[in-house]
Amino acid sequence: MDKIKIAVAGAGFMGRMHCQYILNHPQAEVVGIFNPTTEKAEAAAKEYSISKVYKHQDELFSSPDIDAVVIASPNKQHVSMAISALSAGKHVLLEKPMALNSQEAAEIVEAQKKAGTTLMIAHQMRWYDLTRQIIDLREAGAIGKIYNAKAAMWRTCSIPGWGSWFTRKEESGGGPLIDIGVHALDLAFYMMGNPTPVSVFGSTYAEFGPSKKGIGSWGTPNWDGFFDVEDMATAMIKMEDGSTLTLEVSWAANTDPKNKEAFHIMGNKGGASLYGDTGLYINQEENKTLVTELSLRDNGDDPRALLIDHFIDCVKTGKQPISDGLSGLRNMMILDAISESAKTGDIVRLDPALLK
Repeated sequence: MDKIKIAVAGAGFMGRMHCQYILNHPQAEVVGIFNPTTEKAEAAAKEYSISKVYKHQDELFSSPDIDAVVIASPNKQHVSMAISALSAGKHVLLEKPMALNSQEAAEIVEAQKKAGTTLMIAHQMRWYDLTRQIIDLREAGAIGKIYNAKAAMWRTCSIPGWGSWFTRKEESGGGPLIDIGVHALDLAFYMMGNPTPVSVFGSTYAEFGPSKKGIGSWGTPNWDGFFDVEDMATAMIKMEDGSTLTLEVSWAANTDPKNKEAFHIMGNKGGASLYGDTGLYINQEENKTLVTELSLRDNGDDPRALLIDHFIDCVKTGKQPISDGLSGLRNMMILDAISESAKTGDIVRLDPALLK
């Protein structure tokens, strides 16, 4: 089969990163790029030797010269771009978060079902070497029945682009919940074996952002803008099989700055923990706890390269992506439920039928 011809919608940091990885792939090529600010698209086209700069997104999506589209635009644009691309018969690799909310995510899933093309959400943490080792342990039966998990992604002083679209709920969809929390949630569900969520209880906080504290280096601040999202959130998610997941995420918090990422899954035969580049397998023998360190394998596999390779393989073969549209919808349903629970103080029930 000829190389997959891919266009990139979005010439910011993430769009340019995707260009680089596709450029290095032997079975794909970037043939077009679009950005609302044409100058940014032209600069990326020059840097990555992209032959065509599209000045209008509809022109890109309708082009017969394009097989697939990578959508790496700001969150607010995801739903319109994804639906337009899918409706035009394109395969879509969609950056996280899938959308601003679960309603938009459901609309994207419906568009994919009608189109019959590939829809994949770009969750690169699924492709980390230690993640794959934990998945191998689970599939080999070394963890057994998983009954509890914990996922946390902490930032202590990292509010991005204060006052810009990052901190405006109408444009971003939320704060750390939708920014990094969606990664933590997705990875935890993947390591657990993708159980079906049925209820959510959560709380959100904004203790730093409203007073312009806890500012990080990511993004460009707009001090004339505003902050109307959370800067920390915590939640418990109950599954159909009775298992539970606790989630904690923050952009800003007075906690140990060494606590950046932590994932734990607990089963009746063993457990696994992931701390950035450190992984552990835990089990018991003769009433003693045994801890085995999981070492990074020296195979040179780059998680983002593996992500791109998987997307291209799905496009070529028609196989289902491991991070498909329904997994993205599930994540958005939970994030919405956390926000609703935080407002009402009540447990929010989810409808599992929406995920089938």
